[in-house]
Formats: sequence, C-alpha cells, structure tokens
Amino acid sequence: MKTLLLLFFLLTVASLQAQTTINGRIVDSANKPLSAATVQLNKDTGNIQLQSTLTDTAGAFLFTNVDSGKYVITVSFIGYGSASKIIQAANNTTINLGELQLVRISNSLNTVVVTATTPAVVQKGDTVQYSANQYKVNPDATSEDLVKKMPGITVGSDGTVTAHGETVKKVLVDGKEYFGDDASATLRNLPADVIDKIQVFDKLSDQAQFTGFDDGNTSKAINIVTKGGMRASQFGKVYAGYGTDNRYTMGGNVNFFNGDRRIALIGLSNNINQQNFSQQDLLGVLSTGGNGGRRGGGGGQRGGGGFRGGGAGNFLTGNASGINSTNSLGINYSDTWAKNLTVTGSYFFNNTRNSTGQHTNRQNITPTDTSIFYKEDENSSNSNYNNRINMRMEYKIDSANQLIFTPSIGFQNNQAHSISDAVNTLASGKVLTDVLNSTNSTSSGYNFSANLLYRHAFKKKGRSITLGISPGLSDNTGGTYQDIFTTDTDTLGNNIQDSSQLFRDRNSHVKSIGASIAYTEPVGKKAMVMFNYNPSWQNSTSKQLEFDYNSTVAKYNMLDTSVSNLFNNDIAKQNAGITYRIGDRNNSFMAGLNYQYTDMNSKETYPEALTTHFTFSNLLPNLMFNKRFSPKTSIRLFYRATTQTPSVTQLQNVYNTNNPLFVTIGNPDLKQAYNNTLAARFNFTNTAKSSSLFFNAFIQQNNSYITNAVFTASEDSLLTKTFVLKKSAQLSKPVNLDGYWSYRTFLTYSFPVKAIKTNINLNGGYNYTRQPGLINGIENKSKNSGYSGGVTFASNISEYVDFNIGYNAGYNVVKNSLQPNLNESYYSGSATASINLLSKDGWVFHTDLNNQMYSGLSNGYNQNYTLWNASAGKKFLKNQRGDLRLNVFDILKQNQSITRNVTETYIEDVQTNILQRYFMLTFTYKINNVRTNKAAQNNSGEHDRFVPRAPRGERNGMPPASPGGGI
Repeated sequence: MKTLLLLFFLLTVASLQAQTTINGRIVDSANKPLSAATVQLNKDTGNIQLQSTLTDTAGAFLFTNVDSGKYVITVSFIGYGSASKIIQAANNTTINLGELQLVRISNSLNTVVVTATTPAVVQKGDTVQYSANQYKVNPDATSEDLVKKMPGITVGSDGTVTAHGETVKKVLVDGKEYFGDDASATLRNLPADVIDKIQVFDKLSDQAQFTGFDDGNTSKAINIVTKGGMRASQFGKVYAGYGTDNRYTMGGNVNFFNGDRRIALIGLSNNINQQNFSQQDLLGVLSTGGNGGRRGGGGGQRGGGGFRGGGAGNFLTGNASGINSTNSLGINYSDTWAKNLTVTGSYFFNNTRNSTGQHTNRQNITPTDTSIFYKEDENSSNSNYNNRINMRMEYKIDSANQLIFTPSIGFQNNQAHSISDAVNTLASGKVLTDVLNSTNSTSSGYNFSANLLYRHAFKKKGRSITLGISPGLSDNTGGTYQDIFTTDTDTLGNNIQDSSQLFRDRNSHVKSIGASIAYTEPVGKKAMVMFNYNPSWQNSTSKQLEFDYNSTVAKYNMLDTSVSNLFNNDIAKQNAGITYRIGDRNNSFMAGLNYQYTDMNSKETYPEALTTHFTFSNLLPNLMFNKRFSPKTSIRLFYRATTQTPSVTQLQNVYNTNNPLFVTIGNPDLKQAYNNTLAARFNFTNTAKSSSLFFNAFIQQNNSYITNAVFTASEDSLLTKTFVLKKSAQLSKPVNLDGYWSYRTFLTYSFPVKAIKTNINLNGGYNYTRQPGLINGIENKSKNSGYSGGVTFASNISEYVDFNIGYNAGYNVVKNSLQPNLNESYYSGSATASINLLSKDGWVFHTDLNNQMYSGLSNGYNQNYTLWNASAGKKFLKNQRGDLRLNVFDILKQNQSITRNVTETYIEDVQTNILQRYFMLTFTYKINNVRTNKAAQNNSGEHDRFVPRAPRGERNGMPPASPGGGI
C-alpha cells in the first residue's frame, strides 16, 4: 500500500507540470451565449485540425494540453457566419480569448429554419449531463423509465439505482430534495415528460460545498432538471384497479409547480407488493424470528453472492419477497419564502403488512472435512408503521454569510410473529439437532438528527470560516415472547426433548453530538489551505433482560441473570487536520492529513460491574487528483484513510439466544478498524457521436477488520448456568483480524446505431473479496471472485414504439482456505425484454419478460424460470387522459425469489415465497395541466439553472469547486 501511495503521489505531481490551455466564450450580436457552437483548433500551417469541441450552455469552450506554436481558432454555428482568430501559444500559459461574436446570416428571399440537435451526453467538469429529449419514451413513462435508457444508469428489480457503477443515494429535483434520501420515490413518481435534463454527479456534503475541499462525505446523486418556465402547473396521475384473488391497487401522485413553489402529493394502497418508501422506513418489517443467525454478532460485511432474485432493497416492487399489503401517504414541499430563504420539507407515512415463507439451505465451514448443514423453514408475518419528517432551510444572510439547517425525525412501530423449524444435519442427512421456534415481538423507536451549518466569507478572497453542529438522538424499545422446543439425538439414536418459554425485554438508546470548524486561506493565485477540527461524542446504552416463564404464577418473572445485561458505551473523538489544494478547472491536486484520537469507554453494570477502556491514535491521510484532458475526457484518482468504531451491539457481552442453533455474543475487547480506500475514475463522452465510456476501479484494505469468530460445538456445552449450546450449534463472536481486501471494477460503453434508432449499452465488471474469519480458533480466508457483463438495446424510435432488450450475466468463484472441498462456482443469467406500443388512436400494449437462470447452487435452488407480464387497453377522454387496461402479472406462474449469500463462515441459498399470477383491470387518469413561460421554455437549455455546486469563488479567489469530490 505504501508503494502504491508513493507512485500515486509522483504521478499526480508530475502531471501538474506546466501546460497551456486556451479558453473563451462564443456569443451572438446581443451578447447572449451560443450553446453547441463548433470550435476547432487548427495548426496555422496546412490547416490541420488538432482538437474540436462544442460550447457548453454558457457558450464557453476549452482546449487543454496545447503545445507551443501558432494556431488558428475557427468557430461556426448553424445560422451564423463563421469566425476565426490567430493565436500564439507558449508553454505554461493560459490564453483567454474572451468573447468571440458571431453574426446571424439573414436571407429575405428564402427562410430556412434549422434546429440544432442537442447532444445526448455532455461532460461538464465532474457532472455527466443527459438531454432528455434525445431518449424517446412512451407518454406514460416515469423518470425511472427515462433514466433506464441512459448510458451507465441501471435500475434493479428492487428499485436500486446505479450510475456509473455506484449506488445512487439521492435524487434531487431542480437541485432540491424530493422526499428526503429516497431515490426510488422520486424516480417512480415524477413523469418523464416534464424533464429537460438528467445530471449525474458526486454530491459533496454541505461543508465541503462551502469550503471547496472534499471531506470524504460524498454520495452519488442524480439531479433532475425540469423544463423551464413552469407556472401554475399541475401534473401527475391517479389510478385504481381490482383483480383476481382479491388483488387491488389504488393511488396516485400530483405535482403542483408554480415558479419556486413545488408541492408533491403521493399515496397508494395495494396488496400487490408495490411500495414507495426506502429501507430506512422498515424497522423490523424484513426481520424474522429465527433468521438463521444472519444478523449475528460479527461485524464483517456479508459477502455478496453476485445476485438476488427478488429480496428487499430501497424500493419493493411486484416481485419482492413475501406478500405485502401497503398503505402510504406523502407530501413534499419546497419554496422560496423570502429573497434569501429557501425551504424544503417532506412528510411520509406508511403501513406495511408482510407475510413471508422462507427456506434456507446453509453449509457451514468447519475446520475438518466433516460438513454440517443448516436447514430452516420459516413462516412469518409482521405489521410496520412509520412516520418521518425531513426539512432543509437555506438562508443567505448576505453575500458573505449563509446558514443551512437540516433536521430529520422518524417514528416507527412494529409487530411480528414467526414460526421456524431449523435442523443441523450431517452430509448423510442424519439429524443432529432440531429446533422448533415460535416468537411474538413488538418494537417501537424514533430517530432524530439535525445539522446546523454557518459559513462566513471574509473580505480577503479565499479566506472563509465554516462552523457546524450535529446533534442526534435515537431509541428502540421492544419485547419478545419466545417458545423453544428442542430435539436432540444421543449416541444410541434416542430422541431427547427439551422446551423453554421466555420473555426478552430490550431497549437501546443513543445520543450524540458532533461539531466542525473549517478555516480556509488562499496561498498564491491557484492554491488554498484548509485547517479543520471535528470533535464528536456518542453515548449508547443497551438493556437486555430475559425472564423465564413461572408456571406456578403463570408469569414471566424469573430473571435469568446469565443472559441479561445492562451496558453503557462512550466514544469521544478528536479529529484535526490540514489540507492543501492547488489547481484550476482542468487540473487540481489535493493532499491532507488528519490526526484522530478516539477514547472508548465501555461499562457493564449488570449482572457484574466490568469496565474496559481503550484509546486509539491514527493518522488519516487523503489525496485526490483531477485532470481534464479535454471537454470530452477526464480522470480522477482518490485515496482516503478512515476508521470504523465497533457498535454497541458488537461490544455488549451478552448472549443472544433467539436461535439456539446460532448463538451470538458481543466482545468488549474489540478494537477500532483502519480502512484504506484507493479509487480511480475515467470518463469519456463524444458529443458529436453521442457515445460515452465510464470506467471505475476501487481497492479497499482493512487492518483490524471486524469479522466473526465462530465456534461449532462438537458436544453439548454449558455456556451459562441455564443455557446449553447444543451439539453442532454455533456460537459467533466479533473479533479483529487483518487481511481483508476487496477490488471492484466497472466499465460501461454506450453508442447509438442510427440505422435502427437504438442505443446500445455494454457493461462489464470484476469484483474480488478476501474476508478473514475464525472457525474454532483457526483462521479461514473466504475468497469470492465475481465476473459480470451485459448488453442492453434501448429503442430511440418514437413515443409510439418503445422497447428495451438486454442480457446480464454473473459468474462467481468461491474459495476457502480452511475447507477447500467447499470451493465452488455458480452462475446467474438474466434475459429481459420490455415493449410498449401505442397507436395514434389510443390503443396500448405492453409486455415485459425476465428469464432468470441459476446454476451451481444447492439442490432444488438451480432454477430456470420466466416472469412474463403483459397489459392491453385503450386511452380515451380528452387528450387521451383516461387509460383502461387489463393487466396480467406472471402469466406463466413461474415467479420465484432466490438468493445466495457467501460469508467467511458459511455459504447459503435462500428461497422465499413471492407474488404469483393474477389478473387486474386498472383505470388511470393523467393530470397534465402544464403552463410554461415560452421565453423560459425556449431558453431552458441556455444555462444550468439548478446544478448543485460549491459556492462561486468571487470572494474565495479560487475557481469554483466541482459538484463532486470523492469517488
């Protein structure tokens, strides 16, 4: 790692050597910018073209890496006369040509109107911008349907949005939040026909946008730029449907746009697995009673299996696991209350009732060649209620002072019931232990967080100070009634039965506060330095009291002290550092070093008084290099060191016996983990050919990685005075181990085929994870290599013909150092097709197919099935706003949900019940009362009205920071 960092530093410093750039701006006779004008850089001798570019929406152009010599700049634009300028370039210079004016050509005899084609994809610094009008979708398309056609953007069946290989954490609308951090809620409720542009960028934290220095708190984001000039507009839809098996759906979304005031209402009620909220709203709704120990005490990341067939993600849809009934209602509001005050807020309520049947087949890794298999059948039901409120207020006091306040609060309540039958067997099928487990639980909780940020820019350009404070408070309280029936087999083959009844009372409470101070100072014309200080404090308390059933008085009043615990944890951190940044719009280099001191104090007050105290001192370097070779090509290199502090659950020294075959316990001696991340990104966009290429690479290495130590009992073992770990059962405990590595690469290339009016997207990737763990005291290294690739054909014909056809495949190879006989490989493939047809008189037809194929899994899990849906109907009423359709879901009745999970201690396959075939008749009414200011509409592409970016450098004296920072 040290060698890599040294090479990284030398390459970035070398690339910052003297280079010549040429820039300017193209305007018309009224000094208005001309977007998409062609600018050519030619050699003065022989008229040899060296570089060519198109102006951006501000009319600006840029040439980089120009050698010394004499050149001719030639500018042309449809409907205008051309212009040229001779220049002399020298090394280590920046030539600003200022404004070059083009004069419109008029012809009174013959007027020819030529409409310039908007580039499909352009790159503006770190932002990749897509023009919505270059991607044809049907009139009923949502934002999600639109972005699916754009190169480098994919949407999974669970609603997870991925852009250029990274998960999108936030979707903004005109630079403002829309239902908080729920990306899918935005994309599935905003119609495509109001969108002008889609912008993909790395969203910096508010403090980083203030200072221009990336603090590592970046996330991949999408900004939806709506068509300009909307005033007094209402758009959206309402719908209702009823079908076989009493399946129903109703809901809608309505948006009210009037200048800066934006109000959105969404609501739905159905029992067909459609949900419009994120996983943060699902307290316990996806958890189950037995759960096979997958939520065990270890802290290691669960190794991905390369695919999921269904499952819960950020947005559950019709092929989500289990059967879900949902009721939800939300409102989002944004407005400018005063000249300098902008307010955005949202409220969301949902209730979900879920019924799930699940089959698990797990092979545990053991220190010998004797394999132990865990099989579980579970049926569960639960009901979840959630309320959450998000708000953001931005107040620009004056040109030098600004405030941002972002509070958030959520309340949740959950009731769950599950029955599971789990067995441990040998490879021969001999049953070692059988556990029947019945649980009834309730839980409630709340979560509050806020961030207040203040920035002051001094009169001296580049000098500023930023102050922030972030309090937090959360609580989770619950109780579980559990009945356990255990059957063991002794050496003579006799069954030995045991039973227990218990009540588990639990509560966890977390309060925290953090502060931030950042001071920036200019150093010369192109450099700045930042001094930062970030103290924080967090207190966590956790209570678990377990009571056995007293049949004499018919109460749960017999406290079991051996599995009860009261625990308190304090973590105080001091983080201070300095960062240096130099560069301009095309080349920038940033290097920083932070010192972090962590004081961690844990106290167990019951059943014994025990105290553990640790301090950690770490140096945390960070490096970042950005280079823009041309308006088409850019590269970014990034390195950052971070730490991970154990959670209170990982530290609390108490047994969790929810599943007697997989018992967990915390470890108060856990240390802080140290993480190194190195990443690279390469972007290329050819606006003339509408092609693009994106490549990402990530390397991650951990010291003192928090993983699992698993002990498999060879015979019954007494853990406490009252609890026996059965033969073949497992005890899992989090520990620190070195040796964690992961690599990830992603490549996507997109280009149009004009002959068939189709965009082709190619993608490929490689993932590798080496995850250490302890099994009966012996270290095992689980190595998982994954290869993926795919191709998508997205039509760009018209709104009447719309199709997407694609195939994606994944191949994984799993190796274990401790038990090589478990080394294996498995494959998954997904062929998809979606077709929308619309006639001019309103007849509509839609069908989509998804063929899933799995091989290399456990017996009974290697499936090949096809999910086929279709609908047909007629549009009617004025402007075809009414839509009546007959829908068929899962025509072939083959829909399934299969998941493979790979960890350092086991490999498992999970199959879950899922919604299958039903018919439904649905009526939809489209609301489309859009009024626009024509001048604004015509000029909507002339500037980036809502591009999220760091503050301009009028006072800072630095070029504006890019919208993104880290990778």
